[in-house]
Amino acid sequence: MPSAAAAGISAASPARAFPWALAMGAGFGLLRLSPDAFWRMTPRELAAALSALLPAAPEAIDRAGLAALMARFPDRTRG
Repeated sequence: MPSAAAAGISAASPARAFPWALAMGAGFGLLRLSPDAFWRMTPRELAAALSALLPAAPEAIDRAGLAALMARFPDRTRG
């Protein structure tokens, strides 16, 4: 079993706990999974099933798009 240091986890950056309440709410409430089906799924499988209910992620903005936005909405906070 690899050490915590080998896994990139240090005492200064504790691992976040898995959001079980949110996962169970999504699995039971949104997907209407039975408890047996929910507990047999991996977190990755649950995420894949939920992704079908979410809107598609917007395309990432490119450099030209960012420049156009900056020209349209200039930062007026600097003097």
